[in-house]
Amino acid sequence: MALTDNDTQLVDPGQHDPQVVLVESENLTKLHNGLHAYHERVRERESLRVAHKGHEAMHLEMFLILIFSLIAGQFILIEWRKRHYRSYRFVTFIGMWLIPIVLSIRSQFWRFVFCWLLFSCVTLLVVRKALEKPLHGATPRMVYKWFYIIHLLSCGLGIFGYAVIIAAFCGFNLVFGVLPQVWLDFGFLLIFYGSYFGVLGRDLAEMCADKMASNIGYYVPDGIPSRSLEENMCAVCGNRLLVLNNDDAVLEKTFRLPCNHVFHEFCIRGWCIVGKKETCPYCKEKVDLRGIVTNPWEKPHVLYGQLLDWIRWLVAWQPVILLLVQGVNWALGLE
Repeated sequence: MALTDNDTQLVDPGQHDPQVVLVESENLTKLHNGLHAYHERVRERESLRVAHKGHEAMHLEMFLILIFSLIAGQFILIEWRKRHYRSYRFVTFIGMWLIPIVLSIRSQFWRFVFCWLLFSCVTLLVVRKALEKPLHGATPRMVYKWFYIIHLLSCGLGIFGYAVIIAAFCGFNLVFGVLPQVWLDFGFLLIFYGSYFGVLGRDLAEMCADKMASNIGYYVPDGIPSRSLEENMCAVCGNRLLVLNNDDAVLEKTFRLPCNHVFHEFCIRGWCIVGKKETCPYCKEKVDLRGIVTNPWEKPHVLYGQLLDWIRWLVAWQPVILLLVQGVNWALGLE
């Protein structure tokens, strides 16, 4: 029987379109998978609730063990750093360097693995130059310049990541049609990368600063230097000072510390800001960083460097403490 004009209008134009049928089938499949995953999470949550029912006292005991371990661990680390700073710095650096990459390989976070390998390969080449004997006159500048770039990139990533998070909270992501969770994840990712590689860079810069200054001979961590500082000589890089009066400076200015020792401005800034030193490279007299950092735009770099020191405990020692807590809970039969 032939269809009338009215019957033709009632037929869905896309009813027999294979593309429309395929899209609807994919949508139904995604909906089914989403509902299945939701029900699985509900069942897992319910099974955990039943398994831990009546364990309130046990959970309180586990919580107290965790709090005590965190406080005791912090106290032990502070005392260790105060009494044996070198061993504390070395062990902390090894933990900072290896623990995240092991966890990333285990969790298949290949983006972090690639960034870690790139940073490690380039930085190890720089460290190799810093450990050479005899030390080339241009090596300290090259080393400080590399770690200063790492410091600036770390600071920039942290600030940009924080700005992305604030923008997500303010709803700017809606302008681009992006979910807020995407911006938040991206912001926290940038902060993590900036903080992690910033801490590694500062620790390596401090070690390289000690080693280079010791190789030059004007500085030793403990004791008396093997060389006396000649006039018009920079104790950080071992090169001569071209000028003492900055009014006559053409290539580079000099900086005089309160102890009257004079250094290249770039060298002493690298020593104090990048190498985390607060003493004169020759006589070890206390240095006021406010006299070195006169540009207000550079003060955030110093503050950010101090903030990175707190990240060290979070990345290097917190996983170790949590692992010890799990071992104690297992030994006591706590679940």
